Amino acid sequence: MKGTNLGEFEELALLTILVLGDNAYGVTIKQEINKQGGRQISRGALHTALSRLEDKGLLSSKQGEANEARGGRPKRYYEVTNKGKEALIEAKATRDRLWNQIPDVRLELQYAW
Repeated sequence: MKGTNLGEFEELALLTILVLGDNAYGVTIKQEINKQGGRQISRGALHTALSRLEDKGLLSSKQGEANEARGGRPKRYYEVTNKGKEALIEAKATRDRLWNQIPDVRLELQYAW
């Protein structure tokens, strides 16, 4: 699929949204990426990535109901589109192909301790 190559962070965001299902909105996506990805991401970086994914047609969003606890602001819920799922499958297949081509030698981490 031309034009749907995923960056590592975009892939992580799409996978996280699939994990969260109906509970995928900004705060929960950020929390889950922080937890699963072992990284602290900014709200701005996340929203930029989500907008980019939506522009590519890999993600769709809808506005939820206004909430008093949020100062009357509604949550924006995200869902991975079929095109997004296809991009993830392609990314996984590419990674698997490369991993399977590594010679049968033990991968070792060398520490500079």
